Amino acid sequence: MIRLISIATIIGIALMGIFAEVELYSDKYDDIDIINILNNDKLRDQHRKCYMGKGPCPTADMKFYKEIIGEALVTKCKRCTEKQKQNLDKLTEWYTTNRPEEWEEFVATLIVNMKKENGEQ
Repeated sequence: MIRLISIATIIGIALMGIFAEVELYSDKYDDIDIINILNNDKLRDQHRKCYMGKGPCPTADMKFYKEIIGEALVTKCKRCTEKQKQNLDKLTEWYTTNRPEEWEEFVATLIVNMKKENGEQ
């Protein structure tokens, strides 16, 4: 009987680990209008420079997204809210369609930055 309880406990713990909810990014800035940003040359350029470390991040939402965008892309938005997933899809689609060279530069920069953060060369 004790053996059966131990097995049930082990299975329960394993299932809790499998079904444990991943902590999502904050949804505080989910209401950004990604389409407006992408369609506005000045705003789009300001965001891109911020995320790439080539310019300031003057707003709280820019600072927030700069912190998460690399991980979000690498993990396919594993910790993203539904709205963040939609926005990342729109961002990716817009850049790969309209500015593929800027998208490639952006992704390459994110990879380099993530390697630096992880102590890789």
